[in-house]
Formats: sequence, C-alpha cells, structure tokens
Amino acid sequence: MTTLEQFNNAEASAFIAALHGIYEHSPWIPERAAAQRPFRNLTALKLALQKVVADASRAEQLGLIRAHPELAGKAAIAGELTAESTGEQAKAGLNLCSPEEFAALQKLNADYNAKFGFPFILAVKGPTGAGLTRQQIIATFTRRLRNQPEDELREALRQIGRIAEMRINDLAGYKPALGATVMQWAEEIGALSEDEGALTCTYLTDTHRRTADQIAQWMREAGMHVHIDAVGNVVGRYLSTDPKARTLLTGSHYDTVRNGGKYDGREGILLAIAAIKHMNERGETLPFHFEVIGFSEEEGVRFKSTFLGSNAVIGQFDLNLLDLQDRDGITMRDAITQAGHDVAAIPQIARDPSDILGYVEVHIEQGPVLLNRDLPVGIVTSIAGSSRYLVDLKGVASHAGTTPMNMRRDAGAAAAEIILYVEQRCSQDQHASLVGTVGQLQVPRGSTNVIPGACQLSLDIRAARDDVRQAAVADILAKIGEICDRRSVDAKIEETVSAPAAPCAPWLMQQLAAATERAGITPFELASGAGHDAMAIARMTDVCMLFTRCGNGGISHNPLETMTADDAEVSGQILLDFLRSFKAKA
Repeated sequence: MTTLEQFNNAEASAFIAALHGIYEHSPWIPERAAAQRPFRNLTALKLALQKVVADASRAEQLGLIRAHPELAGKAAIAGELTAESTGEQAKAGLNLCSPEEFAALQKLNADYNAKFGFPFILAVKGPTGAGLTRQQIIATFTRRLRNQPEDELREALRQIGRIAEMRINDLAGYKPALGATVMQWAEEIGALSEDEGALTCTYLTDTHRRTADQIAQWMREAGMHVHIDAVGNVVGRYLSTDPKARTLLTGSHYDTVRNGGKYDGREGILLAIAAIKHMNERGETLPFHFEVIGFSEEEGVRFKSTFLGSNAVIGQFDLNLLDLQDRDGITMRDAITQAGHDVAAIPQIARDPSDILGYVEVHIEQGPVLLNRDLPVGIVTSIAGSSRYLVDLKGVASHAGTTPMNMRRDAGAAAAEIILYVEQRCSQDQHASLVGTVGQLQVPRGSTNVIPGACQLSLDIRAARDDVRQAAVADILAKIGEICDRRSVDAKIEETVSAPAAPCAPWLMQQLAAATERAGITPFELASGAGHDAMAIARMTDVCMLFTRCGNGGISHNPLETMTADDAEVSGQILLDFLRSFKAKA
C-alpha cells in the first residue's frame, strides 16, 4: 500500500515508479503530474493525472488508448496482459467466456477496430468496482459501436480515467465506503418495480410504499427518528443535543419516471442517510437538527401533477388535486387513503419557515457537463424555470393529390416550421441554459393521402434566468402567430406550466464551494436544466444543490443512467464537510 504522504514526498522517479501500471505503458502521465505535488488528497491526485491526459496531444491520447488490450483478445489468450489488466478481465469473468460469448466479443473487437482504429476500452470493474457481467459488457460494446468517432474517443479516455481511478484505489488501499453503501442501497430499492425488467415507481403504488418502508428502515438504522407523513414523504430527523436548535433540511424524491434510472432523486436521499449513519456510528452530533426527506412525488407520472411531496412541506399542497384520477380511474384521495394516510392531515405537514436554516440537495446531474469536464461534482447556480404549452393547430384536411401546393392549409407543415423555429431561437441565444423542446407531436386521424387538417404539439422552454426564458417564449409565440397567419391555419395555445427559475443562495453555495475545494476539487458552477424538489423548497427557504457526475454520456430518466461509487463518495465527503462546517445565515 502506498500512502498519500509517500506519493507527495517521494523523488520524482519514485513517484513515477509507484504509479507504474496505472496507465497502460504510459509513464509520461505520472511524469507530468509529479510537478503538481503536493496533492491535498487522493481525489486531487486522480484529477491531476486525468488533466494530464485531457491536455495531451491527440497523438498521445491515441497512443494511450492503443496501449490498452482488447477485451478477451489475442493478448489475453496469449497471457501477455499486464497484471492489472489480467485481474480486471478475470474479475468480469472474461476468462470464462462461453464459445458464443467469445465469438461475439471477437466480432465486436474486429468491427470496433475497423470503425474507430483503436481498441474498445471499458472499465470492466463497473461503477461499483464489483465487476460487470459478460452480458453487460457485450451490451455496452454493442451500444458504443454506434457512436460517432469523436464521441467514442472521448468516451475511451473517460473509461481509461475510471480504470486508473480504481487502480489507484487498490494501490492506496482506499475504499469508497460511503459511495459503495449508496450504490448498494440504490440497487436494492431499484429492484422494486411496477414493471418487470424496468424500474418504475409511481406515487403510492405498492412498489412505491415498499420503497418508502425500506428507506424508513435505513433511516432508523442510521440513528434517525422516522415517520412517513400524510402524502407519503419519508422523514428522518437526526437530532441535535441542543433542544432549541433549528433545522437544516435535505432530501430528494424516490418516485421515478417509467423505465427510469436508479439514481435520479434517490442519490440525494441515500447519500444523506449514509452520511448520518457515518456520523452516528462515531457518536458525532451537529449543533442543529438535520432532517432528511424522501419526497414521495416529483415526477408527476401517476396523477400528472408534480412536486406533491415538497409542496406539502412548504404548505402549498393544492387540496383540489385530491380529485385527480390516474389512468385506472383511482383518485389521489383514494390512493392516499388506501395507503393508510389521512388526507385531513396534509396541511399539518407544512414546516415553520422560522425553524428552517436552509436546504441542501445532492442530485445526479442528469446531463453531460461534468462528464465532459472530467469533474466528479459541480455546484448548481440556479434551477431553470420552465414554460410549457400545448399548441392545437387547425387547417383544412384535403386530398393530397388534387390540392395545389399554394392552396393548402397544412397544419402539419405549420407544425414543422414551428418546431424548426423553436430549435433556431433557442440555439442562437447567448445564454447556454436556454433550451426548447417539442416533445409531443400528433396528427389526429392522419392518413398517407390526406393533407393534415389538424396537428397538436407541445412546447417546453427552459432557462436558468426568467428574463431569458420569457423573451424566448414571447418570440416563439409571436412566430407561431406569424406562421399560422401566413399559412391560414388557426392556433389555440394553452399554457400548462409556468415555473420560475430558482436561484441558489450565494451564502450556501459559498459553503459548498469551500467544502468542494477541501475535497481536492476546483469548484465548478453550472445551471440545472432539470426541475428538482429544491425549486419548491426555495419558496420557503434558501437552497443549494450539489451535482454528482452522470455517466453514459449524461443520459438520465433511462436504465442507462449511471454514476460511480467513487463519485458518490466524493459527494458524500463534501456533504459531511458541509454539515460539520455549516454556519447559519447571519
């Protein structure tokens, strides 16, 4: 085992020798990183090595990639792999491939090399370090074969960084215990689902209630006082020894979209529980009460209404929503009652703002910004506001073969022009947080040989600043009017959501930044394009958010959503430091 002190104090030659084998046949990487010593911690060492790779020339990067062996390739068969690669491939069982699996891998290796000109790189120990299955490896190989060359080169370098990270852990005898706990817990509740073979957990279904019960059990085991409230929020309080203490809140949601990912929302709940468990086992208390809330509903899947859990906490739960019905005709009122809760108690969930110190939420990024910057975490500046509309276009349905082009009132063509303008308007703006999406598009009763007489589409415009969003919305709505007037198409526009942006509080962000820096990471700020429970809580108290890097290109709301135990560990250590160093607003 090599300690951080030994890494920092060794002669340059000894430092390079100690890191031999971390990067395949590439001693130039630790050689360039040696000058940056001393490193604050192991995370800073890993990031320094990754930056050397990121700053290297294209030729050097390609050389590094090509220094890696194929999976179950000729070098493995001949026993010519490095000791590190041999152990990693064996951990994934690649030395035990069936003839069919071996043939599939050989074909994939050949196709991949023919397309990209370098070998397929995958951290076969996986996000937890426990090892991917051969089936997972083949599925990942197949999926990435469809990537564009430039994207795949970047992904290969990221995988090399992950391999190096786990090799350094082994060399230093380091285990990301908090992160491993979070990953294990996410797997356990991720196995509870309404749909076989996919993760679906919607509001107050049997799956949802079983998930809540499991979260509550982990909270109790961590040393918290626990209850499940009248809307299904799972609430755990880690009490201060000061009876007059105020409360710092954290949490996120445990419901999911259909066929969703394991970490969206859930990371923030599980990481906080793991941090409290860590403190409780050491007899450590805080000068404030720390409350973890597993919000019962954020996604709006079952009853098409979002933020039910967090709105109840801030005292803004709309009781009229109780009459909403799901697709089976069950009302929200009945669902809450059948779950054993009392709808009359919902108003009592509201917190007293004078008791609340603030709110911190940890969440997987759900995007590629941190991934592309080789950063495990980032500090959120603002949660984007959202304007959503349903647009109903009415033209005239007529014969596709007999109606001259200049006499058509084509609702479909109007919709196409609108979609392209949304893309153009939101792409040209100097504010990177502005995005526009048409996620739904229908031609009711459309036929191949009939000009569309009707078309329906959705609009979703988001930005971290309300003035930017509102300006884009105004331009888009005006353009819809101009397009429809020119094409003699009528437009009915219905606003369905208008949510303001939720800026994070600078005084909380500064404390997160200080904890991030102490973790060996240069603080990086980014906006959130996704909505979070912090948006609702911001109407009651100051909020801040810490993002954890998302893998697989940043994809989320998808089974491919992933993060690593090491990144979860970094987020956990930052959260612990934030709590231990927390200073209330003056």
